[in-house]
Amino acid sequence: MRLLDLWIDFVNLRSEDYSENSRIPTMTFGTAKEDAYRRDLTINSLFYNINTGSVEDLTGRGIEDLKSGKIVTPLPPKDTFLDDPLRVLRAIRFGARFGFVFEEELTKAAACDDVKNALAAKVSKERVGTEIDLMISGNQPVKAMTYIADLTLFWVVFTLHPKVEPTVSEECQGLCVAYLDAAWNLIQLIGGSSFTGEQRRLCLYAALFLPFRDTIYKDGKGKKVPVVNYIFRDSLKQKASDPETVIKIHRSLEKFLTLIPLLTSNDDTQPAEVDMGMELFDVPVTSKLRVATGFLLLEVKEFWRAGLLLSTLLYPSDTDSTQDFLEKQFELDRRRDLFKAAEDAIVNLGLEKVWDLKPLVNGKDIMTVLHLKSGGPIVREWQQKLLAWQLAHPAGTVEECLDWMKETHSKRAKME
Repeated sequence: MRLLDLWIDFVNLRSEDYSENSRIPTMTFGTAKEDAYRRDLTINSLFYNINTGSVEDLTGRGIEDLKSGKIVTPLPPKDTFLDDPLRVLRAIRFGARFGFVFEEELTKAAACDDVKNALAAKVSKERVGTEIDLMISGNQPVKAMTYIADLTLFWVVFTLHPKVEPTVSEECQGLCVAYLDAAWNLIQLIGGSSFTGEQRRLCLYAALFLPFRDTIYKDGKGKKVPVVNYIFRDSLKQKASDPETVIKIHRSLEKFLTLIPLLTSNDDTQPAEVDMGMELFDVPVTSKLRVATGFLLLEVKEFWRAGLLLSTLLYPSDTDSTQDFLEKQFELDRRRDLFKAAEDAIVNLGLEKVWDLKPLVNGKDIMTVLHLKSGGPIVREWQQKLLAWQLAHPAGTVEECLDWMKETHSKRAKME
């Protein structure tokens, strides 16, 4: 209920009894001591007595563990984790968040096969996904993922489709955490204000799963699907937009790698060609960089800084990223300077929010010029051409755009 602008939960003291195949206990009324001992960690088992105004430590060590920075379970850790394996992930989250250390027995229990099997069998993917998301969104995502890897829980949490191409090695988890570490440190160097909370969250996921960016599996219809999609939807049960965004970020990296040397060049001369895997329709040489960059940012929209940041970790593209990453730690100061130079160039090109750009000419206008009765591929093709013209001529008017279209269409008709 709501009291004086505060939501208050009323919960009776409880005792728990667990069945073998479920982490949902049977609840009975219990004593305060029984309630304290059923908690996941000693630091979470403290009561505040509103009558005496004092903290009551019924496990006898909650305050001590809080002061000394230890992650300990009230009951033997293996029994605690087997009753509710989600407590393993909660222990990791609290340990990372506060910088606390795990008790030795807890570490052994968390990494044992019985607990790993119970985590896979008894805990819903949604609950696992919620805990992982809290870690990634928290203040110590690298420490949390390092704990998960060290406790050999990485492949229990981030399960892959059984038939992935190419095969992923067990050791890949180390590279995943290394990319996350580099991305996290680079974000701190750049300044967190460059990213919203959601942009930072998905940038970190994209970094963690960077080694999987070219890994696919085939669905029931034989269609090739990025394995990142499987991790989000099946292993973590996250919302559908998360894998879509991370996959877009991954797909933007090769294009960013092509653009970075052009965006950061001190040479005022424009490149004769910008190889972006697309035809830049009748675009002046002096505008090709702006057009190519604009099209790329339209693909990833507000997550373009995430794509740029990760691409700086992979730059130059011929680097042996596995060895370079782990051994040289990526010279993050240099990566920061590279990111800032490319970011400034994009902002100076007036492309920071290019997705807000309204087309000068709409589909109806295109159909009128082309004397078409209905839309289709031809209209979509011309929409791309007109967008390229608009990016190449940021000060262009509707009339100028239509004149260019009529002239281009006329030339094309004569050639055909």
